[in-house]
Amino acid sequence: MQITTIGLDIAKNVFQVHGIDAKEKVVARKQLRRSQVITFFKALPPCLIGMEACATAHYWARELTKLGHEVRLMPAKDVKAYVKRNKNDAADAEAICEAVRRPTMRFVRIKSAEQQGQLMQHRTRDVLIRQRTQIINALRAHLAELGVVAAQGNAGVNELRAIVTDEQDTRLPIDARASVIVLAAQLEALESVIGAIEKRIKMQHRSSEASQRVEAIPGIGVIGATAIVATVADPTIFRSGRDFAAWIGLVPRQDSYRGQAEARTDLQTGRPLLAAHSRRRGDRCIAARPGESREVSLAHATPGAATLQGRGGGARQQDGAHGLGTAGPWWHLSGA
Repeated sequence: MQITTIGLDIAKNVFQVHGIDAKEKVVARKQLRRSQVITFFKALPPCLIGMEACATAHYWARELTKLGHEVRLMPAKDVKAYVKRNKNDAADAEAICEAVRRPTMRFVRIKSAEQQGQLMQHRTRDVLIRQRTQIINALRAHLAELGVVAAQGNAGVNELRAIVTDEQDTRLPIDARASVIVLAAQLEALESVIGAIEKRIKMQHRSSEASQRVEAIPGIGVIGATAIVATVADPTIFRSGRDFAAWIGLVPRQDSYRGQAEARTDLQTGRPLLAAHSRRRGDRCIAARPGESREVSLAHATPGAATLQGRGGGARQQDGAHGLGTAGPWWHLSGA
């Protein structure tokens, strides 16, 4: 019988296929090695393929779409409810095949290679910023052991770097200076690379009309705008700004029991990259109070999108690496 629907459980090397026909009878259940995936699907007539939206899913979705198949990506947490027995590759593939045919299932839009490339810049920048913070903390801790401390902020870090590079400063033993000067050199290299990435992000922002429209929303700056445009493939899927905030992971998770509703903070769901840009104190781009709301149309940011509620009229300055503040006298892209 001809396969009409396939649940594909993807991995790094071993893939599991679960296929059914038009009468929902199982006609294919097999494992594929990575090198066999394209050959297998190339030999099949066009069909519906379901996959979990996990690592490498967008790549495989693009490749299988080129072969004429209809590919649908689903959140893994939504597929979990369809697993009937113990978790294994075969059970997961069967659950995916069942979930992809549900009329109420929510699907993830497939990202292009260009969108993923832009998103990689933000993720790379995020990794480097964490490494920079780690080195600064190590530098401060080592020097504090020798009685050398400085104020918080960039000014304090620059003061410590000057002490490290000053060979006339006798407060540092020779061995200690040889160690912390390596940290100082690594810190300088990281700042240079972060500055280069931010310059590229800023150039992309200037050439992207959608990113510039998103930046017009109060509380969103260059980094936040470009991250949103790269992450959100199609903003028209959100009915409102509240839906968008819930998708990011900013709103509390509801947990009701026996009619008693309780809102709990849920830090495990959503999009960590965008949530990090929005969870700082003072952000005013999502929540709104009665009488203080200002409607900011996402249609101004991206055509066809819904209305986003913003609170207040002011946008704060960027507070750290993940802030959403607009550019001001105290904020700039490093290296810009």
